[in-house]
Amino acid sequence: MQWQQLAGALFGAGHTIRADGDFLHGTGAVDGNTLAVIGTTGHAAIGVELALAQSRAVLDTIDRWPGRPILLLIDTQGQQLRRRDELLGINRAMAHLGMAIDLARRQGHRVLGLVYDQALSGGFITSGLAADACYALPEAEIRVMRIPAMARVTK
Repeated sequence: MQWQQLAGALFGAGHTIRADGDFLHGTGAVDGNTLAVIGTTGHAAIGVELALAQSRAVLDTIDRWPGRPILLLIDTQGQQLRRRDELLGINRAMAHLGMAIDLARRQGHRVLGLVYDQALSGGFITSGLAADACYALPEAEIRVMRIPAMARVTK
């Protein structure tokens, strides 16, 4: 399912979600309650920039809208497997995202994850699995690691 279809099904016209590359952000409204919506699309590979963009969106929500629920829309192929991201500290950027989500939860934000396409390994662990609750659409696929990634890691 494409994120636009999902947003329409969840919020109708009552959302401001937009995509900047593979990064989703905006708001949605349900029964008069506004949610922050943060996520990924396009089977995103979570690199340093995308992890930090998601972290910034979570931290902005904590700062600007105390207690606002956060919905994480998840479509990821896992972490970016590039030397550049490894050298820039992808492990720290992804840990930062997980810690930002944990901080949101401790500050009273209800955090929900929704896998709407695919969720793999590190890209899922630091988002959906860090949420208060995580759900998946029936057609969603959750896996540990893709075979090409396993081959790179085990070379």
